[in-house]
Amino acid sequence: MSRYDTQDIIYALATPWGRSGLAVIRISGDGCKKVLAPCFSRPEALLAAPNATLVHGYLNDQKGQRIDEVVLAINTEGHGYTAEEAIEISCHGSIAVIQAILTLLGNLGMRSAEAGEFTFRAFVHGRMDLTQAEAVEELVSSVSQRSRSLSLARLAGKLRERIEELKQRLLTLLATVEVQLDYAEDEVDDFMFPLSDLDTLIADIARLAQTHQVGRLYKSGARVVLAGATNVGKSSLFNLLVKEERSIVSPYRGTTRDYIEADLEVGGIPIRLYDTAGLRESDDHVEQEGIVRTERLIGDADLVIHLVDPTDLAHVPDEDERTIVVYNKSDLVSVGPDKRAISAHSGEGVATLLETVEKRLRASLPQSGEEDLVIEGERQYHLLEGARVALEEARQLLAGDVALDVVAVELGEALSQLGELTGEVKSDDILDRIFSGFCVGK
Repeated sequence: MSRYDTQDIIYALATPWGRSGLAVIRISGDGCKKVLAPCFSRPEALLAAPNATLVHGYLNDQKGQRIDEVVLAINTEGHGYTAEEAIEISCHGSIAVIQAILTLLGNLGMRSAEAGEFTFRAFVHGRMDLTQAEAVEELVSSVSQRSRSLSLARLAGKLRERIEELKQRLLTLLATVEVQLDYAEDEVDDFMFPLSDLDTLIADIARLAQTHQVGRLYKSGARVVLAGATNVGKSSLFNLLVKEERSIVSPYRGTTRDYIEADLEVGGIPIRLYDTAGLRESDDHVEQEGIVRTERLIGDADLVIHLVDPTDLAHVPDEDERTIVVYNKSDLVSVGPDKRAISAHSGEGVATLLETVEKRLRASLPQSGEEDLVIEGERQYHLLEGARVALEEARQLLAGDVALDVVAVELGEALSQLGELTGEVKSDDILDRIFSGFCVGK
């Protein structure tokens, strides 16, 4: 973490590059008010500003030429996002204005922030633990309302509190073993390890780890493929679902040669929807390649909506947990009450189909019991799994009547894994891997 020098005053654009009504530039570091004051039209007001106040004025370059009218949001040490002395500059969103202010800050001796450096400083100063720091980036990158809600719960400390509760229970078990190791000669006949408490702890950690599948679904979304024979209505259904004319609809077979994809949300679940080339025998090499790609997508899909033309029932696949068989053109042909029917032309039955898609995707998730507490990151999942494995090993050692000092080693390993989750146990390479994936300015 040598590139994250916490002694420097750092700055970065916190809003996206591009023309906009307003832009926000962040500054953080001890003495930043004093450094900026000579280039502000009201230096005394800036230097005297208490925490959580706004100061209006103008920024000037080092030659005294006015750059822009700005509002400075002031945080004193111990407050704000980084818990350092900090300033957020709200300026006009002109690229020329932004570039001029960033150039000024660099000329004043401040350093352009690295990716994730503001959040790193918040972590270093105890403003948040690692689970909350990761939740910041997860919240920024959330693509669904449910993902946003879950990320916000982690940012508020809900996961940290849960990990702390698990750690306290594990510390109680470890203390029981260590006390016995200290007084084994006097109490060996009376010692009974609380196996039921260990079993409950293992189960609770396993349930929390299982929520990773839920978090991954809400973060990355599900791959849903529209498949079926040529001219069965896949492109019409695709356009209906994405609410725009993305796919070419034609009465001629084989119009779609390659897949088209678009994003939508179903029941709070982000979905990447694919319209694919129709499945049939073809001598056309381009169409053959499209069919190969379709088959590859079907193999990788979380869910396949296989459309069937009710006038051509030669190839109707079996329905399973990954495949929903749907009979299209219900406005033209009746298929009977025992079959799932829609009309991609009129929209009849499509709402019911989407309900089925949502139920199928949710049914694929483990029932963890952690309704509002979900982990999203791979790092968190692997550490929880590591803790669970260590505790399982301790459980087997206890069943085999192994020496308690060996059991204590496994319990200690599980505690270390949980400590690494929140950042109590940390190393520079772990921190670098986490924070380097953030946006600059966060």
